Amino acid sequence: MEEEDFDHVGVWTEVKLDIISRYAEKYAKILDAQRKRGTTFKFYYIDACAGKGKHISKTSGQAIQGSPLNALKIDPPFSRYYFIDLDPETCENLRILKEEENRRLGQAGKPIREVEIINEDCNRVLPEKILPEIRYSDYKRALCFLDPYNLGIDWEVLHLAGRLKTIDIFLNFSIMDANMNILFHNKEAASPEQKERLNRVWGDNSWEELAYSVNPDLFGHLDILKQPNTVIARAFADRLRKVAGFKYVPTPIPMRNSQNSPVYYLFFASQNSAANDIASYIFRKYGKRLMN
Repeated sequence: MEEEDFDHVGVWTEVKLDIISRYAEKYAKILDAQRKRGTTFKFYYIDACAGKGKHISKTSGQAIQGSPLNALKIDPPFSRYYFIDLDPETCENLRILKEEENRRLGQAGKPIREVEIINEDCNRVLPEKILPEIRYSDYKRALCFLDPYNLGIDWEVLHLAGRLKTIDIFLNFSIMDANMNILFHNKEAASPEQKERLNRVWGDNSWEELAYSVNPDLFGHLDILKQPNTVIARAFADRLRKVAGFKYVPTPIPMRNSQNSPVYYLFFASQNSAANDIASYIFRKYGKRLMN
């Protein structure tokens, strides 16, 4: 692909990529130690909306690595990598990048990466083919990065990942998409089709009650007010804990654009206290960077 074919991304995307990479490095080192104690132990990296593998920084104008390339360069390597994307051209570019990286590793005398590139909808392939194979009893674990451009991940995927108790997830929850198309100040303004999009992410329509507050004024009239973004984010974190069954869900980090408006919230969820400590530390560190 030519340079103009890659997405031009803001600093919030660069921060997000750094966060995922830093956590994946820690994750791989910890689980590699378990792999060395038992030959049957395996751990996987899943990039459910993988993209083209590279981006162009709006800040510097330079090419930067996307999450798939970042993951392939982590040492020790994951047992296997799954890169999923709906776009055939994107998947072809990922195949080229995979081959280039494995060629580089081979020339350096390092093990090549076992990568499966899947040109399908992650909302279908994850619950039907990939996640059910990562069973606790089989000594398998996975780190799954869910990074849609909008509200594109079905609750079924999150719920299954929580029930399996083998998956750590990072999730991009597009609050901008929600605010622009669904969570209007007029509660009745969103179309049924748009509301259904949020239902699919949320798992039901319970967001409709918590997203608005009803306040009587001095004359007995009821004002229906949209709740702040932080209320929506906390409520979704509660669902990941109480409904999906993740034991640990630290406060999500808001990714803000140049106007300081939140574009999305980056969530982390896990069953492991050490994983929670690592992710929380990384969130605090990069949260300060975003505020500066």
